[in-house]
Amino acid sequence: MPAIDFSKWGDIETQPLSKINKLTGEYLHRSWVSIPHVTQFDEADITEMEAFRKQVAKEMEKEGVKITPLAFIIKAVVASMKAFPRFNSSLDSTGENLVMKQYFNIGIAVNTPDGLVVPVITDADKKTLVELSNEIREFAGKARNKKLKPAEMQGGCFTISSLGGIGGTAYTPIINGAEVAILGVSNTRTSPVWDGSSFQPRQILPLSLYYDHRVIDGVAGAQFTTYLCRHVERRAPFTGLGESHESAN
Repeated sequence: MPAIDFSKWGDIETQPLSKINKLTGEYLHRSWVSIPHVTQFDEADITEMEAFRKQVAKEMEKEGVKITPLAFIIKAVVASMKAFPRFNSSLDSTGENLVMKQYFNIGIAVNTPDGLVVPVITDADKKTLVELSNEIREFAGKARNKKLKPAEMQGGCFTISSLGGIGGTAYTPIINGAEVAILGVSNTRTSPVWDGSSFQPRQILPLSLYYDHRVIDGVAGAQFTTYLCRHVERRAPFTGLGESHESAN
């Protein structure tokens, strides 16, 4: 970009970018120009999931345990990755081979005053909803207190970026360079849904799947979000609060 003297039009203040801002900007710019991004939008009815989560939260309140919605989404993402293994892969340095991973490490984007960081929950397929919720809170606290170690931000297979607590209806996050997809989670809304005889209020969660078109085609993208939404909408996979393994049905 050419140098521009913005002070010609009024008062200005120059603020240096944080180290995280500079590193993130460089990394995401490289991803943006090298990866052909495609977005698949979908919506999940999380009415039953939220009812179950709140019921569990009430039962476990005395124990100080809180189950976050993101833990349910991680469970559903892992199940979807198992059903569609290409979403758990990376292109090698030649761009001619796929590295198919047999582990499930999920990155969660965390906003901090200094910028965005992505801690990674390792072996997410082997952890319960309680364990996932505890790790999410632990990593969020570490990130905001600048306590994250470099090793805790490496080895991700798939990233989830959630803006549901802020707002918005959809957005398109940029894929982490070593991965082939990222899921954007927006704000849940209450919508009237026809059940065959009347309209019922349902909680609808908008999802945005951004994927690498070199590895994943449009059909696979649509199949992944359809499977993901159906998994979230079914209460059955979540009723075993202490069970870590997913239902593949």
